[in-house]
Amino acid sequence: MPLSPESKDVIAATLPAVGAAIGDITPLFYSKMFAAHPELERDLFNRGNQKQGEQQKALAGSIAAFATLQLDPDPARVEAILSRIAHKHASLGIKPDEYWIVHKHLFEAIVEILGDAVTPEVAKAWDELYWLMANTLISMEADLYRAAGVEVGDVWRTVRVADRVHQSADTVSFVLTSLDGSPLPTFRPGQYLSVGVHLPDGARQIRQYSLSSAPAKGDWRITVKRVLRTTAPDGSVLPAGEVSNFLYNNLFEGDELQVTTPFGDLVLTEDDTPILLASAGIGCTPMIGMLDHLAGVGDERPVAVLHADRSVASHAHRRELETLAEKIPSAQLYRWYEDLGNREPLETVRVGRADISDLPLDPTTQVYLCGPLPFMLSLREALIERNVPAENIHYEVFGPDSWAPAS
Repeated sequence: MPLSPESKDVIAATLPAVGAAIGDITPLFYSKMFAAHPELERDLFNRGNQKQGEQQKALAGSIAAFATLQLDPDPARVEAILSRIAHKHASLGIKPDEYWIVHKHLFEAIVEILGDAVTPEVAKAWDELYWLMANTLISMEADLYRAAGVEVGDVWRTVRVADRVHQSADTVSFVLTSLDGSPLPTFRPGQYLSVGVHLPDGARQIRQYSLSSAPAKGDWRITVKRVLRTTAPDGSVLPAGEVSNFLYNNLFEGDELQVTTPFGDLVLTEDDTPILLASAGIGCTPMIGMLDHLAGVGDERPVAVLHADRSVASHAHRRELETLAEKIPSAQLYRWYEDLGNREPLETVRVGRADISDLPLDPTTQVYLCGPLPFMLSLREALIERNVPAENIHYEVFGPDSWAPAS
């Protein structure tokens, strides 16, 4: 159901003001919500992203994008934005009641920041916009829970680590099985699951990890890269990853782990169009799962695989990527490394950053991207210049989703 004409006019008139203030509204919203519900910051939200302000930016971008799309309707774009949010929410077990908590503290923050500008008419219009977005998400999430065969929000289960394998110095994969040995629920290649761990300070922190194996195997495999403490070019300190380091240092064969049913909308199309799988760094994990599936079913579509990394030594799943590409007769593998060491570059193994300008590319190709946001946005621009339609370019990003406003 679209916005009412009256609310649409009010949103159009007030969006510039709200948009200009949204950077102040969202941090205040989170501080109010966490003060009233500290368990949400401790046990649900990513504390690292909160400290760095990334979650606030993503929320602001999503609200602004959704509001703008009500004024200039683009149903496909709305579907794309909300589908990604709905899958993320389902992977966290979000329930409808939690939208009321968000509503209360978000509107308190709006009123506090904008003051007298929030007239009853303005409040009514933005309230209508919020519930249009919220109820659409609630409905989409209900469909996802139903398709997964679980009750609303009941997505968590305990699994056992059957195997632990290092994929690079900082990266380790875990094969997960059910406690009773029965096959785990199937999934679509490219999807992810959430992992919840209890940290030494008592907090339960949750992160998402792609499934890096084919669904036909009956178990699940995830790959975790520990995020070390680093210093950014501007001198700011980027903290170590809480969950990635905990898993890297503490999870071994025989241990139990809390995970969710798989979700995610970065999934292969079921047609015969060419495929391009492009990744950078640990973004290779959903691509490994997709390639494992394509090799297993004997898919005959043309497949191009692109991967960029810092060095050969830091490339997780390097040999597995080569092996899977070799199993697919139609596959072409291209790699870029910032540092090749003492190796000489080849036609398909190059020095520098990913560059598709001289690669063969069918404009009908369905493209799947995963990696750092600058890598994906740069490749998206290059793909569009090569006449690949924007709707053919799909992506996955973990943590706050800044793609929509950035693109």
